[in-house]
Amino acid sequence: MHKLTFTPVSYTGWGSLHQLLPEVEKFKATNILIVTDPFLKELGLTDKIEQPLLAKGYATTIYTDIAPEPPLAIGEKLVDFTRKYHFDLVIGLGGGSALDLAKLAAVLAVHDGKVADYLNLTGTKTLEQKGLPKILIPTTSGTGSEVTNISVLSLETTKDVVTHDYLLADIAIVDPELTISLPPKVTAATGVDALTHAIEAYVSVNANEVTDGLALQAIRLISGSIRTAVHEGQNRQARSEMSYGSYLAGLAFFNAGVAGVHALAYPLGGQFHIAHGDSNAVLLPYVMGYIRQSCEKRLKDILDAMGISSAYLSQEEASYKCVDALQQLVQDVNIPSTLKGFHIPEDALEQLTNDATKQTRILARSPMLLEREDIYTIYRAAFDGEIREPHQL
Repeated sequence: MHKLTFTPVSYTGWGSLHQLLPEVEKFKATNILIVTDPFLKELGLTDKIEQPLLAKGYATTIYTDIAPEPPLAIGEKLVDFTRKYHFDLVIGLGGGSALDLAKLAAVLAVHDGKVADYLNLTGTKTLEQKGLPKILIPTTSGTGSEVTNISVLSLETTKDVVTHDYLLADIAIVDPELTISLPPKVTAATGVDALTHAIEAYVSVNANEVTDGLALQAIRLISGSIRTAVHEGQNRQARSEMSYGSYLAGLAFFNAGVAGVHALAYPLGGQFHIAHGDSNAVLLPYVMGYIRQSCEKRLKDILDAMGISSAYLSQEEASYKCVDALQQLVQDVNIPSTLKGFHIPEDALEQLTNDATKQTRILARSPMLLEREDIYTIYRAAFDGEIREPHQL
């Protein structure tokens, strides 16, 4: 038996933002908080959200005091703000950071204590109430935050999460039109992030028939469109396929989980403030190469989903070719392929390893048990730019 959880209502497809106002009206809210990325306000994209609401007489407040890979302090500040002004609906608009913070604000607005009290690794309090209704609207095709129950926060050297089904959106609106102006660098990073979600969900020990279908279709869509989306940003078909792929990948990994790539990526973001998508991208080939023997058949399936036939290859040959294809894809979208490319010093590998080993919740889903020595070897491989397997130094 497998438990599957999904956001209650989702709208997907070009122009689906038009469903925002009818859904807001159902909540009978009067005082709405819009949590969004600062540059979206500068671009005027927030007007598409706020103006129809103002025209209907709603009171709105746009909150932009957020940052990529948001530190705990930013989450604490937003929660305090939400409590103080007694909002009755929260809308999150933007990338994963904005959506994660919007979820956090909506739920913790009705709870006591600090955000830190509810962290997965160190918190001592439990969420008891659903909180304010929330509508999540992604402007990137990558994080899947609009369909998950997780809010990720950066700590001093790593990351932690607040996670509970209360953080699930009431409404998710996934409109690829909102991604059309996304810069190539962000398109690449968030796109490989979504691909990583799908791949890790497919090889997860918690994978099942439903998440397998979601994950493989996400891999097909993303791997087939990401290069075009990065290099031809105005291509409507590529943007739509990336949007659908990201959405499906979010559903897949929310229900099957992510594993080694994410566990090793969190310390990169925490210690060096590397964007989450970039952290996943640089590690993806090295982690999959290292655990290859534990999931050969699944990597063969992934290779086929990427549009590269494995018809005349053994499982072993196909698994090697899949790792090579992932490495090539990362290079094709201009993401550095080694930790050196992100200016990570060699003497940081030990501390990165120490912090990654703490991500026990995530590591438990890996098809191969990753001990401290394994994690260090993967970081070393990513630093040197050489795919390695267990006991290959």
